[in-house]
Amino acid sequence: MATTFVVNGLASPVEILIDRWGVPHVYAGSQDDLFVAQGFNAARDRLFQIDLWRRRGLGLLSEVFGAAYLERDRAARLFLYRGDMHAEWLAYGSDTKRVTSAFVKGINAFVELCRKDQTHLPAEFKALDYLPSHWEPSDVARIRGHGLFYNLEEEVARALTLRDYGPEVEDLRRVREPEHALRVPPGLDLSAIPDDVLRVYRLATAPFPGPGEAPRPGLDGSNNWVIGSSRTASGRPLLANDPHRAVSLPGLRYIAHLSAPGIDVIGAGEPTLPGISIGHNGRIAFGLTIFPIDQEDLYVYRTNPADRREYAYRGRWEAMELVRETVPVRGGEPVEVDLWFTRHGPVIHSRADRNAAFAVRAAWLQPGMAPYLGSMDYMRASGPDDFVAAMNRWGAPGENQVYAAPDGTIGWRPAGLVPKRPNWDGTLPVPGDGRYEWDGFYDVDELPSVRDPEQGWFATANQLNLPEGYPHTVSYDWYAPFRHERIAEELGSRTGWTVEDCLRLQTDYVSIPARRIQSLLTHLTSDDERVVTALALLRDWDATLSADSAAAALFEVWYRRHLRPAVLGAELRRLLPPEKRTGALTRVLPAEDLAGDARVDLGLLFSGDVSGIVVSTLADAMAEVEGLLGPDPSSWAWGRLHRAEPRHPLTQRLGERDWTSAGPAPRGGSGDTVGATSYAPDFVQTAGATFRLVIDVGSWDDSVAMNSPGQSGVPGTPHYDDLFESWAADEAFPLLYSRESVEADLGERLVLRPAQEDVTTGG
Repeated sequence: MATTFVVNGLASPVEILIDRWGVPHVYAGSQDDLFVAQGFNAARDRLFQIDLWRRRGLGLLSEVFGAAYLERDRAARLFLYRGDMHAEWLAYGSDTKRVTSAFVKGINAFVELCRKDQTHLPAEFKALDYLPSHWEPSDVARIRGHGLFYNLEEEVARALTLRDYGPEVEDLRRVREPEHALRVPPGLDLSAIPDDVLRVYRLATAPFPGPGEAPRPGLDGSNNWVIGSSRTASGRPLLANDPHRAVSLPGLRYIAHLSAPGIDVIGAGEPTLPGISIGHNGRIAFGLTIFPIDQEDLYVYRTNPADRREYAYRGRWEAMELVRETVPVRGGEPVEVDLWFTRHGPVIHSRADRNAAFAVRAAWLQPGMAPYLGSMDYMRASGPDDFVAAMNRWGAPGENQVYAAPDGTIGWRPAGLVPKRPNWDGTLPVPGDGRYEWDGFYDVDELPSVRDPEQGWFATANQLNLPEGYPHTVSYDWYAPFRHERIAEELGSRTGWTVEDCLRLQTDYVSIPARRIQSLLTHLTSDDERVVTALALLRDWDATLSADSAAAALFEVWYRRHLRPAVLGAELRRLLPPEKRTGALTRVLPAEDLAGDARVDLGLLFSGDVSGIVVSTLADAMAEVEGLLGPDPSSWAWGRLHRAEPRHPLTQRLGERDWTSAGPAPRGGSGDTVGATSYAPDFVQTAGATFRLVIDVGSWDDSVAMNSPGQSGVPGTPHYDDLFESWAADEAFPLLYSRESVEADLGERLVLRPAQEDVTTGG
């Protein structure tokens, strides 16, 4: 028996078949009705998540959480798109405005249902005592702070390290690719840049924290690859994608199947956005990873001592623009906030003591740059040429798109808006006095691409993948190459690839850095019994960070908490006086809960004799692991330390409830492995592939997927965390496409009917 809902905005009935893994298959008679139904269903499954996203993005958190969020609300408003909406909608696919309007109608229909009948209201709203809000179509396009942007963080980190310690220490902090000598732009005074210059930017762009928690940037990698027909067991292409994002409850991605005349697409997107960004449409499969374009710059201004809201620009004082807005505050009077802008972008900091101000120029504040909204065009592509053409309208964030078609075509197409910087390289902040201006953007066709590579496969993992001698600057901040090296090692080693093989590679825990560091141990000796035991464990190990591995537990504790700090510390002793070394070590040590990067460490380890450091740190690491896991190495296991325990983003405010966390579950891997499982100092996984997809191109029902902890974000519903254990065990479920297969594994049937029909609402 079907559950029936009456939905404002529909012209005809829509059927939603929910399979037993929680994936909705939406069947509509028109695309207008399809996207109304998608919005309604997204709200039905993820209402609190999408309402929080909207409030965070528009700067409306204080309205429901009180004055503690005022600073964050002001920051969010600085980074909204504030340009002409006509130009904004035209920058996407031809019907993006229409589709988005339909999607928002569907969200609002469910919001209205919840406001009238609170039995449908998710538990968070009841616990926090407020109701969900209605949306405007422009909300989807104006909110920009949820994209994966991180170049500004690197730009400022470089500047601060140069300011405090010099270029040799900066070389220890992060590798630049292609190899590139830093040059401080003429006119830039590094001493004017304060340590907290990015506080407002982080408030606007970092994932949602509690009011007492400091926002911090995320740096998330992803993997994707395509395999041509000559290298698969079936003779059909394969496409695999596992984007890495924060491990949370609910997860970021939402899988859906959207079917109407002219469209039949399945895969994942974000529940706040219409359409699908990763998946297939029965004619072409597509998947993305971050292509880390440098789309941001920090501008440093000299301000007028007589009026700090004026800045020097090309020989005159230019006034900042003021936008004054009112922020509603729960439990108090509305508060007026002043938003200041220069010709380059929002002002994020000012220093009266130095007559200085700082603003952000971001390509993602241009028309057509709402993150992932560009997928509206390509998800309906009829084939490879159509898909590649649609990528010309992709803006942000920069993406490596891989694609595969049933005729055997495979390819790679990076896309995104790349600024032209005619007289500087983008690695450091620049003066805002008019000497450093962008000169437009490169055409997407100027980026490299590949169609049907001779080797029969192509993979990306956020690594530097520009051809040698490529003439344009895209970025100097590429991710470490180790995940790509392992993928290439496997894909290039044999033919006969299957869906199951791709799933195994997505969850592969071989650590290339561990394998290389292991080679240092071959001829080491020690009289210390602990070191002897450690050497025996690590020498016989296969460098796989499996959850049940004792050697993996020892290696991760040793490398990240002992060997890396010791090696960097030794180099800093060579470069700096004693009083500067502790601060410098803190500066250059990477945050362990971000994507792994062992490039600097490996360079130092293999550039001289480090046997003394290796032996001494092994002894210390053994002692720490004994304290963590007990004295007997035979009982050690990496998964006893490293575990997944996704938590609700408002656990601090909601308090511990039986639905504010899932797990824990033991995990393998690290930030260095293809099966990426970055973790915090307490070893709890913070990021990784909560969504995975492997597509059997042409035999669509044989594709598989995973979405942890579950499809639903509504506590107490069957699909809230039902996939968590399968995900933690590196499993997948069938991504059903044909109606026949969906009906065979049906879990629930919904019918959405137009409001003008006399139907009693069920639920």
